[in-house]
Amino acid sequence: MRFFEYESREIVRRAGIPTTKFGFATTRDEARAIAEDIGGPVVIKSQVLTGGRMKAGGVQFADTPDEAAAQAEHVLGLTINGHEPRGVLVDTRASVEQEYYAGVVWDGTRKQPVMIFSDVGGIDIEQVASEQPDRVARRHFPTTRPFSAYMAKELISAVGVSGSDLNRLTPIVTRLAELFVRHDMTLAEINPLGRLSDGSFAALDAHMDMENEARGRQKALLADLGVGDEETRQAREATAFELAGEAVDAQDHRGVAGNVTEFDGDLGLVIGAGGGSLTLFDAVRNHGGRPANYCEIGGNPSVRKACGLAKLVLQKPGVDKIAVMMSIVSNTRVDIVARGVIKACLELGHDPAQKIAIFRIPGAWEEEGFKILERYGVPYADRSVSLNAAARRAVERASAGAVA
Repeated sequence: MRFFEYESREIVRRAGIPTTKFGFATTRDEARAIAEDIGGPVVIKSQVLTGGRMKAGGVQFADTPDEAAAQAEHVLGLTINGHEPRGVLVDTRASVEQEYYAGVVWDGTRKQPVMIFSDVGGIDIEQVASEQPDRVARRHFPTTRPFSAYMAKELISAVGVSGSDLNRLTPIVTRLAELFVRHDMTLAEINPLGRLSDGSFAALDAHMDMENEARGRQKALLADLGVGDEETRQAREATAFELAGEAVDAQDHRGVAGNVTEFDGDLGLVIGAGGGSLTLFDAVRNHGGRPANYCEIGGNPSVRKACGLAKLVLQKPGVDKIAVMMSIVSNTRVDIVARGVIKACLELGHDPAQKIAIFRIPGAWEEEGFKILERYGVPYADRSVSLNAAARRAVERASAGAVA
């Protein structure tokens, strides 16, 4: 899940990393009050979970509290890349001598976090790494041991920083690594990290992403920040269809039947088993199919959850058929999933044989599941049929149905 900038700045501040004085406002009067408290020129930033704020006019400057109020009112009325602002960040307009970059990201290949530091900040670190690779330093570190001051100094000095700047940057970098691990982050970035005119350093902007599965462990932090349980915090706001998918998965603790993403196709998907769901989604598209959704099912969900997911997908406007497919998983009972999707068809008044384009789920109680499918005339495939072949059959049957 993603954090707004004002939340990320608060996380950074709580970690003991210096920031400029800032506040969050949802009205012009609140913005004026924060500007009065800051007591000098300020920056007004739209709080949206998307880029392109500056280009869209979502970043404005003000010299007085009255100007801050007027600019805040203007920014609050802007829609940026389809996102309505949560509010505005009113921030001190600092006198910056140099901008740096400091960030931690999870390296999925090495299965470790990697700290990245550069003496070029304020722009995308990818651009710096491409154009000036010698200005970017990297250091992997284990989550089982602290990121030491020595490691931080070694990293920072690798790009030529020395003296008092090195000493002042060291605790900032170590604390950034600490908060990354402590709060289950997948990204913790300060960009720019500014050296101010008085020689001190301050985080001028911050971006944080947290592992979604860690929300239970991070309840205290999320509550302090005012993040609601219903907030998905994806790159875009969840649709009603996607929220309904979350409700299906929350029905009970057994298995998974949710994680729904909406698309505009006509073939509904009830797919799963780890990376198998991504493989099947891509295979459907490669064979010319138009998926109506992405989802995940597995881990032995109840009949109720399997039924709820299938009903949700079947009721999506434009969906004519569903494809029920998984890779080989030994713990998912085929008969339960079969009962669930057939129950969904019957409760909606559909003939399962007409609505289920294919059923391909190898697993436990496989023979019992196939007997249920045969009873209703549902086409199925056993484990001898590859995922790619199953996806092709689903697309062919869905296309034939659309032509008919």
